[in-house]
Amino acid sequence: MKEPELAVSPPSHASRFRLRRYGRRVAITVSVCVALGLTFAAIDQSSAEPKPDPRRLGVRQINVTSKPIEYFDRTNSTKRQFGKLTFLGGLRLESPEKSFGGWSGIAIDPDGQGLIAVSDAGLWMTARLDLKDGRPVAFKEARTGPLKALSGSPLRRERDRDAEAVELISGTTKTGKLLIAFEQNHRIGRFSIDAKGVSPPRSYIRPDKKRGKMDALKGFEAMTVLTKGRYRGSLIAIAEHFHDRNGDHTGWFWTQGKANAFTLSDIGGYDITGMAALPNGDLILLERRFNWLEGIKMRLRLVQLDDLKVGARIEGEVLLAATMAQDIDNMEGLSVHQDAQGNAILTLISDDNFNRLFQRTILLQFKLDSSEEQRVDAR
Repeated sequence: MKEPELAVSPPSHASRFRLRRYGRRVAITVSVCVALGLTFAAIDQSSAEPKPDPRRLGVRQINVTSKPIEYFDRTNSTKRQFGKLTFLGGLRLESPEKSFGGWSGIAIDPDGQGLIAVSDAGLWMTARLDLKDGRPVAFKEARTGPLKALSGSPLRRERDRDAEAVELISGTTKTGKLLIAFEQNHRIGRFSIDAKGVSPPRSYIRPDKKRGKMDALKGFEAMTVLTKGRYRGSLIAIAEHFHDRNGDHTGWFWTQGKANAFTLSDIGGYDITGMAALPNGDLILLERRFNWLEGIKMRLRLVQLDDLKVGARIEGEVLLAATMAQDIDNMEGLSVHQDAQGNAILTLISDDNFNRLFQRTILLQFKLDSSEEQRVDAR
């Protein structure tokens, strides 16, 4: 059957105006993506500053300036809703301190203001967020210090310092207990924090080698503690880029000292860089992808707790996919807390790789749609 012909009328003046405006918006988007793509393509390790040696640094206050990030979409300053997430705001963080940077993990206090971040140079940083109408407006009281070995001295070897994730498991970032995950020399340590800073580790959890050996730079990067369900209180971690024979990401959760493996589908070649538990026990995963043609990409994926079982293959649901058309960088750290209304607030931080010429340290916050966070389950 011959397909019907479509009648086409000349566009009206208003339509032509909208088309021109849309064309300009598309052109701007393309220009931004191309320009930023070329910028990231120009990144070379020779432009990065050497990582600081924490053995020479003590616990001290540092000066950090913050500039508000008012909107997330570079081409639409009024857009705040991104799928089930609402963009609250963000901060661009800068410091004259050479030790500032490389922040790969973050944890937020229950009050949404105190925080701790860890860097792949073997440093921790605590600070407080100033909030206005629930949005971050300033970054204050920043203090840093070196992560320590079991002996109590700063970590000596660079391969031992590569901290990639931090989780506050009790108390606050003033007085509490932490888990910190390390890459290269793969391990997860139990630490305390008080007025003196982060303590030496009390003990370490090592990876399950039955699945094979993780590459030095592709190990533990996403970690949290399960807060609900059958495995409540269990540590869970996913390797950044450790695939099984089917090409899926490998993760573990520990029960009674035993590592139980599961896999997470690899959707589009993203690496897993962060993980946090929602109030209802479900998990949010932070993912990142980079190549020379597209530049940097970021994604947030929801995993329901009910899907987590020994040997399970988990797909999850993509909540947000961002490109260089949005205000992102090398996003690696993720934390979740609840605001005064009980909403789940997601906080993300980027790792600038100590490459200040081409990369930035930025902090972003999103609110999860209340219909999602209040999902009733039978757990």
